Amino acid sequence: MTFPPPKTEAPVQRFEEATIAARDALERLIAAANEAGWATGEITAAILKAAQFLSDANKKDPDPAVDPVSSDTARQEQIGHGELYD
Repeated sequence: MTFPPPKTEAPVQRFEEATIAARDALERLIAAANEAGWATGEITAAILKAAQFLSDANKKDPDPAVDPVSSDTARQEQIGHGELYD
C-alpha cells in the first residue's frame, strides 16, 4: 500500500490531506476485508480499536526507535526450558 506525501506544511491543510488519504486507504482495507468475509461493522469496529491502541501507544512513547536497547533482551525472548535460544 502506498500513502501520498503531504503537499503542504500548513497544519489545517495537512490534516485535511491526511484525512482524505486515510479515508481512501480505509475504504480499500474495508473492501478487502469484505472480500475475505468480514462484515463492514465488525471490521470498522476493529479498525477503531486498533487505531485507539496505536494512538495511546504513540502518546506513551512518540519515538520508540530512540529507546535504549535493553541488555535483558535475550532473556525476554527466551522460548524454552532454560536454554538461551531454542
